[in-house]
Amino acid sequence: MTTIEITPESSVADVSRALAALEDPKARAINERHGDDHGVNLTKLRAIAKQLKRNPVLARELWATGGSPERLVALLLSRPKDFSADELDAMLRESRIPKVRDWLVNSIVKKSPHAEELRVRWFDSPEPLLAGSAWALTSDRVVKRPEGLDLTALLDQIEREMGAAPESLQWAMNECLAQIGITNAELRPRAIDIGERLQVLADYPTPPGCVSPFAPIWITEMVSRQK
Repeated sequence: MTTIEITPESSVADVSRALAALEDPKARAINERHGDDHGVNLTKLRAIAKQLKRNPVLARELWATGGSPERLVALLLSRPKDFSADELDAMLRESRIPKVRDWLVNSIVKKSPHAEELRVRWFDSPEPLLAGSAWALTSDRVVKRPEGLDLTALLDQIEREMGAAPESLQWAMNECLAQIGITNAELRPRAIDIGERLQVLADYPTPPGCVSPFAPIWITEMVSRQK
């Protein structure tokens, strides 16, 4: 395998060549099982980003290539404040690969000064990927800044819609259900009841030592750890 030297002065073409040199069939097979479309080991990808350092100009150029490895590096080179709300909106709409979307939402959008604006903008979107991101942002608010959220209304909506929601949206709504139950003792019995009746992720295979994503189990386990 050819190693491409990367420095803070490297170009987009240099970075793309370095990423291509890291392509590994075994890593691709693992990534593809999770819906991703590349064969670059993420630890090695992070090492490339570390050599480049923060660089919003290069980050935008890498994002514009459309390649998933380049976009992951772009996010690692970026800070949440580097992007406007409209830029983040456009980036999310372009993010069809799960890992790119997850890193964008969790590393950039959640920490952006535009997070609440985007949460509201996306919340009632008919596009499941946008609505799912809004629910992810809502879960973050439930945990960190619940003031101003109507938690009862959120439970009403989850109860009505989660059972029939597309998978990506269902996961995001289920997380919000669990976080409401974990953080709010008054609403905990209802959150557990909703989870029990809808049975979303009840049969999800959970590795030993991990907490089940089934909301009633998730809530009960996390509350027990707080005692």
